[in-house]
Amino acid sequence: MTRGAGVERTAEEAVAAIEERRLAFHRWAPYVLFGVGFVLCVVTSGLIGTDRVEWYVIGVLTAAGLVLQLWWTRRERTRPGPSAAGVFCYWTRWAIAFVLAMINPFYSFYAGIGYFDADRLLPRPLQWPGLLASAVIIAGAQAGGFPPDGWPGWSVFVGLLVVNLVLVFVTGRLQGQEEERAHAQARIIGELEEANTALQLAMDENAQLHTQLLVQAREAGVADERRRLAAEIHDTIAQGLTGIIAQLQVVANAPTLEVAREHLDRASGLARHSLGEARRSVHNLSPAALADATLPEALKKTVAEWAGRTGVRAEFTVTGTAEPLHDEIEASLLRIAEEALSNAARHAHATRLGVTLSFMAGEVTLDVRDDGRGFDPIALPARTGTAGFGLDGMRARAERLAGDVTIESEPGGGTAISARVPLVRHD
Repeated sequence: MTRGAGVERTAEEAVAAIEERRLAFHRWAPYVLFGVGFVLCVVTSGLIGTDRVEWYVIGVLTAAGLVLQLWWTRRERTRPGPSAAGVFCYWTRWAIAFVLAMINPFYSFYAGIGYFDADRLLPRPLQWPGLLASAVIIAGAQAGGFPPDGWPGWSVFVGLLVVNLVLVFVTGRLQGQEEERAHAQARIIGELEEANTALQLAMDENAQLHTQLLVQAREAGVADERRRLAAEIHDTIAQGLTGIIAQLQVVANAPTLEVAREHLDRASGLARHSLGEARRSVHNLSPAALADATLPEALKKTVAEWAGRTGVRAEFTVTGTAEPLHDEIEASLLRIAEEALSNAARHAHATRLGVTLSFMAGEVTLDVRDDGRGFDPIALPARTGTAGFGLDGMRARAERLAGDVTIESEPGGGTAISARVPLVRHD
């Protein structure tokens, strides 16, 4: 179903509810007003002086009026709207009300229903004559009974008739405006309900896309970890094993026991170092630093440990208002920082290094700058081996989160790595 169809259906339901209340009023109001007129007629019969013949006429017309109304109520349910039957019902009811009001003016309450039914029972050309006829009965009752007595009575009757017609006109206009306003409000309510439904659907769809994105991010993270471990093994463990083999080959051809022991000590040191690197690589399979610490705390600890291990002066700074980020965001930024620090330790030969975590409107940036020997970023793709592996991994992590990594460096001018990712808060 299209959005327009949904709005139309909702608006129609609201209009139908309003119309149902309107039909209930028109269905029961004639009986109520007829009953009011009859009760007042009985109460005031002694004051007005109703004789036996008039009571007979009141009884017959009251029964006829009730039968007429019952017949019309049943017919209207199957054939609503102006029709020949509606014209018959309206004018017959008017005639009954006119005769009853001549006997007792309080029966003019029954005639008042003609104000409300004219547009429902009569075609448009007969509506104003019907309203005028109903106003005649009510004005006559207000003037003291029909027919008026003498010219003063007729003058009062005409004045009251004019006043009633003006009130009918004004009330009709106000009622029409109110109905238009009610229909407009019903349409607006329908549109708002449809808009809320569309918004909820969009939110549900966004939630599904968000979940799908996280799943894809985790799947891509597995591949990233495999590539990172491959680089770690190549740059640390494999190189350490190569050094151990070289030392053992020297031992095999050592001319003296002292030379052999010296190279065995070197081989043992390389083995211990390689074991430490292997343990570190396994430990880094998951960001354990974030298990009991926030991202700024984990980065500060990582930078401090790196500085202690390399002997390079390193500083960590936080700018903006720090706040908890989504787990994927925090893990990716920590991994990018670790890759940048690892690259700096292996290649930069720096004396100072700075790491800055910045919280800004809508994004988070991680900057790693050193004063090392630098390199030419354009020449990186042409380099052999895995020298550019860490930079590719950082870019892949950031791009997976709709972010990016920029690198500024030149030979002898140090290196600046900046990672930008969206600021996605923790659930």
